[in-house]
Amino acid sequence: MKTNDYVKYITQTIVKYADQPKDERKRLRIERKQKKADFWYRWFGILPYILYSEVKKKRKM
Repeated sequence: MKTNDYVKYITQTIVKYADQPKDERKRLRIERKQKKADFWYRWFGILPYILYSEVKKKRKM
């Protein structure tokens, strides 16, 4: 990506954000927080998360 394209993209993103009403920005921020990944995945990556979920499944059986 060329520098000019990058500056254009950043400018469009900022203008798009600034044009949104304040309450819509708050709503989107809250939605993003709720969509965060699990603690295990965020802190330790995918492999420990898979192992944790497999162990959890086996305990339920």
